[in-house]
Amino acid sequence: MALFLLDHGAGNVQSLANSIRKLGYDFSWISSPDDFHKASILVFPGQGAFHTAIECLTERGLLEPLYNYIQSGKPYFGICIGMQILFASSAESPSTLGLGLIPCQMERFDDTTKPVPHMGWNTADPIDPDTLSISSSDHYYFVHSYRAKYDPEKNPVAAMWAHSTTQYGQEVFVSTVRKGNVFGAQFHPEKSGVAGLTVIDAWIKQSLAGHTHTPTEPSPRIPRPPKPQHSFTRRIIACMDVRANDEGDLIVTKGDQYDVREKSLTPVPLSNITAAVKTAGAVRNLGKPVALAARYFESGADELCLLNITSFRHSPLQDQPMLAVVRAAAERVFVPLTIGGGIKDTVDPDGTKRSAVEVAGAYFRVGADKVSIGSEAVYAVEKVRAAGGRLDGSSAIETISKVYGSQAVVVSIDPKRVYVDPATYDGPYKDELVHGRPDGPENERGKAWWYQCTVSGGREARPVSVVQLAQGAQILGAGEILLNSIDRDGTGLGFDRDLIGLVKRAVTIPVVASSGAGTKEHFVDVFIETGVEAALAAGIFHREEVGIQEVKLASRQAGINVR
Repeated sequence: MALFLLDHGAGNVQSLANSIRKLGYDFSWISSPDDFHKASILVFPGQGAFHTAIECLTERGLLEPLYNYIQSGKPYFGICIGMQILFASSAESPSTLGLGLIPCQMERFDDTTKPVPHMGWNTADPIDPDTLSISSSDHYYFVHSYRAKYDPEKNPVAAMWAHSTTQYGQEVFVSTVRKGNVFGAQFHPEKSGVAGLTVIDAWIKQSLAGHTHTPTEPSPRIPRPPKPQHSFTRRIIACMDVRANDEGDLIVTKGDQYDVREKSLTPVPLSNITAAVKTAGAVRNLGKPVALAARYFESGADELCLLNITSFRHSPLQDQPMLAVVRAAAERVFVPLTIGGGIKDTVDPDGTKRSAVEVAGAYFRVGADKVSIGSEAVYAVEKVRAAGGRLDGSSAIETISKVYGSQAVVVSIDPKRVYVDPATYDGPYKDELVHGRPDGPENERGKAWWYQCTVSGGREARPVSVVQLAQGAQILGAGEILLNSIDRDGTGLGFDRDLIGLVKRAVTIPVVASSGAGTKEHFVDVFIETGVEAALAAGIFHREEVGIQEVKLASRQAGINVR
């Protein structure tokens, strides 16, 4: 039997290919309408916007052959957007029609009480006796803003397709569908670690054996009211700053307040006296990126970040070493992977113009799931503010999120404190002032400050506050904020909870806390005090001062839900 994968041209399909190869199966790609006739088993992975998927399939002449394939009764597995297109339509683009197999419209999550997108690890509760190894005790990786509500009373026909449900906040939605030869998952099994690989393997084995159909008498569909608490987890993220060392090799490094070079004491003669002066030494080398990424995956990291801090700033699509790093990491890591650095409109040395969408697409195709945008986001928000809030659709955030969905775009913010006189300050950021706590660090008591955003790795301050940038990024279409702190970076003093709480209250998209972690208790504190969705660390993980499982154990003991 021939296993085929369908690539609609937008998103990370390489990770599914890596998963299937790891499981030991051969496959081919659908490259033309005629290939559907050759396929006896078909998987359609995907991410991105509903309308983008339908438009791409239509333009390539694949939409009707896909519909006919599914109607033929041969096994079909749709992942994320590959499941959503089975529905009638989506509120994301109401005028775009789906395949209409499931008579239900995808609706957006309510973001009044929780962040949207639904981004992270959650459970899936099977309805019928499951034969695909989906277990309510396992966690799976979700990343989406639109969902199919599970409502057997108002839409009993659609509910009969439901195979499992998931709760996010107080909303219960369909997380997998199964009927006849069709199976679909809203979560990404290829990014769900061992649990996800098990689901893929079970479905392929059943398809090869011809056992793909659902039970002849499915159980009655009854309402599943939301429980007091959902099973959504807080994420622990390992971050790797990647750059070339002085010999030109790509290594993982870590800065102290963004300085990545070792400090060395160099004897310098001053008249008749020799003094020891601090000079910049070699780039701090904490390991090879692919080896570290694999180690963190095995250690239970929920997500990984690879931030290229130098080498592809001017020609990202010609930076073959970094592309190779991402490709190699994706072959060994089966959790989400974010790539940052150089995601912008660029011009190659030969004069070829490259759009931000093209740059992002190159990294998605080799295995990245999200791209992180830094300085370009600051400039974009400045432009929008200067235009009185009008969007022109030209920024990297807008163009990438339009094609791949907001969940694929992370905005990385590098703020620093600006101290002011709390008694007299009446400037434009007075509503964002943070006052030193009476029980806080002694050097902060009685002081006040606001947070100013920077570009170029913290080297240049811009006239934008952290709240203005975070809210502007969300308006432009970002799906997540990665919130750093120049003041706390590399200090080990703990996350800047005042900063994180300020941004968390200002936006309705997920926020990742970064900079300053020194102990496992720092993670617990930031989760409890700010309610942030994820927390990231680098140096303490690289140097093995704190282990990922130590952080998770401390979090569980504090009543925080982790995978």
